[in-house]
Amino acid sequence: MELTRRDALAALAGAGILGGGSAAALARDGFAEESGRDSDGSGRSGDLTAESEAVLAAMVATAAVVYPSAVGNVRAFVESYGATKLAERPAFAAAAAETLTALDGESRVSFDAAFVDLAPGDREVVLGRVGADTAEPDPDGTAAERVRYYFVNETLFALYTSPTGGRLVGIENPQGHPGGTDSYQRGPPG
Repeated sequence: MELTRRDALAALAGAGILGGGSAAALARDGFAEESGRDSDGSGRSGDLTAESEAVLAAMVATAAVVYPSAVGNVRAFVESYGATKLAERPAFAAAAAETLTALDGESRVSFDAAFVDLAPGDREVVLGRVGADTAEPDPDGTAAERVRYYFVNETLFALYTSPTGGRLVGIENPQGHPGGTDSYQRGPPG
């Protein structure tokens, strides 16, 4: 299943980061181009600080580990979603950057390299050693809980709130989503 820029827009709208009008404007202005590039050719939304760029790279690296192998175009999808979220939510970006320090610290102890520079298998080991695989997500908690919140859960949230990600696990119309006119025009299953 191939993720698209439109999937990123849907996830951003689902997260309350973009309203319908903002998403439509971004789509019209080239944000939703399937080529994976914004109108300026960068592939990113807005100007990000170096700190936010590092967080975005770590989000992409995390997604490469936690996304199902059946999903394609992960980098462009996560960059679209992540860059917009980081630009629109500076407090989130700052807290994620602080959390990245802890993630990189474990990565350097385990493999003598930054998290984003590791192979996916080694990244999975680092996520396990930091405790993100079993921790409860908490933006103010321990390092493991923050890594789980800012990197693991954030990238999974983006995937599963997108139309393509939802179809992957059979939740095209999550609870609370009206599902469009087709959902009430057909009879009950069975």
